[in-house]
Amino acid sequence: MLFSFTATGVMGQDGAVREGNKLNKEGKFDEAVAEYDKAIARNPADRTAGYNRANTLARKGDKPAALESYDKLIAATTTNSTAKDIQERAYYDKGVLHQQQQQLDESIEAWKAALKLDPDDKQARENLQKALREKQQQQQKQQQQQQQQQKKDQQQDKKNQTPPPQSRLNQKQVEQLLKALEQKEKEVQKKMQQKGGSPNKPEKDW
Repeated sequence: MLFSFTATGVMGQDGAVREGNKLNKEGKFDEAVAEYDKAIARNPADRTAGYNRANTLARKGDKPAALESYDKLIAATTTNSTAKDIQERAYYDKGVLHQQQQQLDESIEAWKAALKLDPDDKQARENLQKALREKQQQQQKQQQQQQQQQKKDQQQDKKNQTPPPQSRLNQKQVEQLLKALEQKEKEVQKKMQQKGGSPNKPEKDW
């Protein structure tokens, strides 16, 4: 990932901006931010001071404050065609910060915006392509994980299902039981025949 968190210099710029750039290079970030704030207070339209301030916060490691500064700078330059270059760089650097925080969707949107302003920005294009590939890989991985989880859930459901009750008698025992019942029924019928004999005919009524 390519970075551009460096102070931008412009001929005839505010003395506070020059001092801020000097302090930025020396790693004195808080002091540099204070100088950029002085320049902005004197001239709110000083986009260079605003851009350098955001970059200094990024170098300092205060990413939330840097992102906020980039957003303010982008909003302030949206209707200003002469500040198109700084706006494009703000979008680019904003994309880098989001990428550092594993915020792929946000970084992709930022680099797309940068390329709309400057289609020839090779760095923004390369970073965007890399982020899109990484996003695709993440989606494929998530799909695989979901499929694996569904398979595990199905297997677990099968395990949790109550098996049908099984007979405690084996086939041979069942056959023996049926034969015994059949034999007993025959014996009962035989006894009934022996006990009853032939039926008596009723006497005629003369």
